[in-house]
Amino acid sequence: MAILITNIHQLVNVRKETKLLRGAALKELPIIQNAYLIIEDGLIKEFGIHHSALIFEHSAFEKIIDADGATILPCWCDSHTHLVFAASREEEFVDKINGLTYAEIAAKGGGILNSAKKVNVTSEDELFNSAWKRLQEIMQLGTGAVEIKSGYGLSVEGELKMLRVIKRLKEKSPITIKSTFLGAHAFPGEYKNNHQAYIDLIIQEMLPVIVKEKLADYIDVFCEDGFFSAQETALICNAGKSYGLKAKIHANQLNLSQGVQAGVKLGAISVDHLETMDDDAIETLSSSNTIGTLLPTAAYFLRMNYPPARKLIENNCAVALASDYNPGSSPSGNMNIVVSMSCIQLKMLPEEAINAATINGAFAMELENECGSITVGKKANLIFTKPIPSIAFMPYSFGNNLIDKVMINGEFI
Repeated sequence: MAILITNIHQLVNVRKETKLLRGAALKELPIIQNAYLIIEDGLIKEFGIHHSALIFEHSAFEKIIDADGATILPCWCDSHTHLVFAASREEEFVDKINGLTYAEIAAKGGGILNSAKKVNVTSEDELFNSAWKRLQEIMQLGTGAVEIKSGYGLSVEGELKMLRVIKRLKEKSPITIKSTFLGAHAFPGEYKNNHQAYIDLIIQEMLPVIVKEKLADYIDVFCEDGFFSAQETALICNAGKSYGLKAKIHANQLNLSQGVQAGVKLGAISVDHLETMDDDAIETLSSSNTIGTLLPTAAYFLRMNYPPARKLIENNCAVALASDYNPGSSPSGNMNIVVSMSCIQLKMLPEEAINAATINGAFAMELENECGSITVGKKANLIFTKPIPSIAFMPYSFGNNLIDKVMINGEFI
């Protein structure tokens, strides 16, 4: 079906070609004022300036949509979430207010182990139904592609159950979902003093089934002090690599864990978090093809230092933005808040934040040829805003919902 959209105030992030953005290029956000857009069979077919003299053969279109002065931009590409979980953890939120640290909560059975306990006693159908509801919510907030991790099973049965739920979401969802195996999220209590036994469980019992059932696109490890060392991270990721699973690493969230260096050496698609960085980690990331994915809402929720976005950008690192949607440290999948917080707290320009949350986020899921920009041939996954004076108004007006409607594959949801 051919659709013509007219009267677009601003058409944002229009690109003839797609490339990963770094340094000064990150603040280049091409915009067409007073634009039109043509969609055919759910894909972007054509766009340009809508001159008053421009005449369309209306009979060629099954539908004509008057954007009524809306700004249109590509949907957010959220490349780091833990959207499948069994229950919220607001009791730990209260613990944090009372002064307990992330590590102290984990030490008393909270944190990741808390979520794992709940996942293992929750049915696959229950997990699917709750995750489906969350997926609908983030789509309404403008997310048009998403990565979802396992990691709250921490047992053969639990991890496979989570990944099967993600596979069901993939099959039903109108947006593209990438699946990541994060069995190495934490050590279960029974393996606290025998790390190698749990690593063997991941490599010998989980991975073969995951690959056989095609349950994952990537493999991830929480490379952090008190969790998995850089050496353990390499061992697990190389095992995944032997099965064709590329790495995505949780790196440098709490300490200088060598997660960035390990991820770059492994050829990871991305290293995510990066709240704790030094010159060596920045230089290593800058000289690589690995993307640094920043998760500002996690730092906000945990009252941690924010990732040094300005220093990363100025040193030519490729950066993306994601929500880290999870029940313990970032219980929100609202990418509009992520973009706003990146401007306010990480000192990113609005153009940089939008690029990092769209085209660079697409690269962090290897979806750059499918979404993340207004480009001929890409999916018509679009955000229609309420009337706004400029693109900077979106992160500036952080408390307001400025999304009027969302289009996925050329259809409003």
